[in-house]
Amino acid sequence: MCKLCWVALSSVVLLLVLFLAKFMVVGATEVSADGRTAIVVTSIQREQILAEMRGLLEAVQTIIVANNAGDLNTVSVAARKVGKANMSPQSAELSSKLPIGFRKLGMDTHIRFDLLALDADQFESPEQVYQNLGALTGTCVACHKAYRLATSEQE
Repeated sequence: MCKLCWVALSSVVLLLVLFLAKFMVVGATEVSADGRTAIVVTSIQREQILAEMRGLLEAVQTIIVANNAGDLNTVSVAARKVGKANMSPQSAELSSKLPIGFRKLGMDTHIRFDLLALDADQFESPEQVYQNLGALTGTCVACHKAYRLATSEQE
């Protein structure tokens, strides 16, 4: 093959890799006025993400009330409902807009709910539940400190 063909092929491959990396790593983002990363989504996608976040917050509230009552079975059930196995499926379009850091924090949150459920089942310790809950809500805080949702003008 000629040298020019190799250069052209290499350039095309490099552009493809950069294009994919932009959407896989960075997503559809911009810097917001408050310094956080704004993830630009449609209003429907924003509502989907916020509904999932409300579900996580509802689970945290159920866990706190159940743990205070010593009901570790309810703690476990509430945590499993929002664990990794029960994550809401996302469209490829939405996934392509989410930066990798946001996706990692989200996955870590769901995994921490699974660990909390497992610990509630195995150790039966309200103190352990609160330790896990503290670590879990740390991922929520980190995400909300780093990201915000913005809607796109064109929907």
